[in-house]
Amino acid sequence: MIPSEPLSAGGPRSPRPVRIVHLTLPVFRALADGDVAAANAVSPVTLSGYFANDEWRGTWRRRGEQAERDPASADWVTGVIWDEQQQVAVGRAGYHGPPDEAGMVEIGYAVDPAYRRRGYARAALEALLRRAAQEPMVTTVRVSISPDNDASTALAAQYGFAETGEQWDEDDGLEIIYEVAASRFG
Repeated sequence: MIPSEPLSAGGPRSPRPVRIVHLTLPVFRALADGDVAAANAVSPVTLSGYFANDEWRGTWRRRGEQAERDPASADWVTGVIWDEQQQVAVGRAGYHGPPDEAGMVEIGYAVDPAYRRRGYARAALEALLRRAAQEPMVTTVRVSISPDNDASTALAAQYGFAETGEQWDEDDGLEIIYEVAASRFG
């Protein structure tokens, strides 16, 4: 596992350093069950009830299943966006899994509504891009975004992501696929 290094969220709203904190299988399981108390009993950071909400439970279930099949994947998949100064979990971010055979990783992130519009999505994206650039086996970074998510589309464009196609996601419906070379951030 590559340790996360602090990153300034940037912009005038939130110059707080954040990092992505990786979770373990017991935390994934507890969050998938909607049990934030059980998750906090084994989590490296304190999580709010929002982490166990119905919207995010499917993500935790999928990541738990991945970590169970391949324990090393826990160092790649969704973790916690942790605000270092406030000592608070503000969202989730990570890759959908380790790099595939072609060297591609897909990233995902979501910020708790109570912390949106403060630069946390940008900070998480930058942390994920920086890690991808540091990993020799990663060549391409992908993000898939709902066509009506203008904020995420605009953010991805600022980092050079280019549209490469579309896909249908079981949970989210139609998504536009964007990719960028990982070496751009090294």
